[in-house]
Amino acid sequence: MKMPSIRSVWFNVITIYLVTLVGFTPAEGAETAKDQVAVVNGTVITRQALESEVARAKNRMVAQGQPGAGVPTEKMDQKILDQLIDMEILLQESQKQKIQITDKTVADHLAKFKARFPSTEAYQKALKELNVSEIELKEKTMKGLAVQALIEKQVTSKIEISDADRRSFYDSNPNFFKQPEQVEARHILIKLDPAGDEAQQAKALEKIKKIQQEVKAGEDFAALAKKYSEGPSATNGGDLGFFGRGQMVKPFEDAAFNLETGQVSDIVKTQFGYHLIMVTGKKAGSTISYEEAKDKIGTHLKQQKSSELIAAYIETLKKEAKIEKSL
Repeated sequence: MKMPSIRSVWFNVITIYLVTLVGFTPAEGAETAKDQVAVVNGTVITRQALESEVARAKNRMVAQGQPGAGVPTEKMDQKILDQLIDMEILLQESQKQKIQITDKTVADHLAKFKARFPSTEAYQKALKELNVSEIELKEKTMKGLAVQALIEKQVTSKIEISDADRRSFYDSNPNFFKQPEQVEARHILIKLDPAGDEAQQAKALEKIKKIQQEVKAGEDFAALAKKYSEGPSATNGGDLGFFGRGQMVKPFEDAAFNLETGQVSDIVKTQFGYHLIMVTGKKAGSTISYEEAKDKIGTHLKQQKSSELIAAYIETLKKEAKIEKSL
């Protein structure tokens, strides 16, 4: 089941911070008016804080393949500033409501974050790229978790998604619950150099033909893949797992989907080289049942509703706040 993406600014401001530990720069004091871009109930948001967040936002966009550098700076500045103001308002409200986050909760959250990295060096590199020290990271985490607790208390804990809501979504979006036909396969690849001459192609073809003879003689396909295949799946006996149409190059896909379970293809040529393909399993196209899908539907609908209610909650707080923008 593939749900539509949820792109609410307000929901992402909070969840992105809690996942990646960016997106929340605490407000700071400023000596002069030129150093500030906004004041929220007397608390200054500095130009340095804004510029840091804009830089991080652009880095995230580039990492996600989006043209971050092409976004007009003024437009991005305004958007990020609005987010910083919203986060400051939420933080101040969490303090008013005396929401406390224990050191243990912060430590546990930081430990989970650090565990996502393969090494201490990779973790330190990430902090450097985010331009944040471990002390700042701890402070950001504590404030972010306080905002999350506030949102949970005031908004998300009050949301109820009925079975009728889930059923209505299921019935109204049948395409989300269709599972396409899939095949499970192994393959043996002998690579072709795109710049290679006819002699190189002939040599590769001869090699795959010899392997083909071993397959026909009854040799174990997975063992042959480990021994001969030049593809990244060789270490797993050529195992590619299950895949649907559109995931492999066309000649490979056509051959795989035309085979029965246990059958081995003739030699298949693609831009990557020569392949032998063995189908090890098949799944017919199907539709996910409502019972299987209802929990994910509930999560999706709650996130969607959260986005709307968080935005409304922030607007309510802003009406009672004194906000001055000088950007």
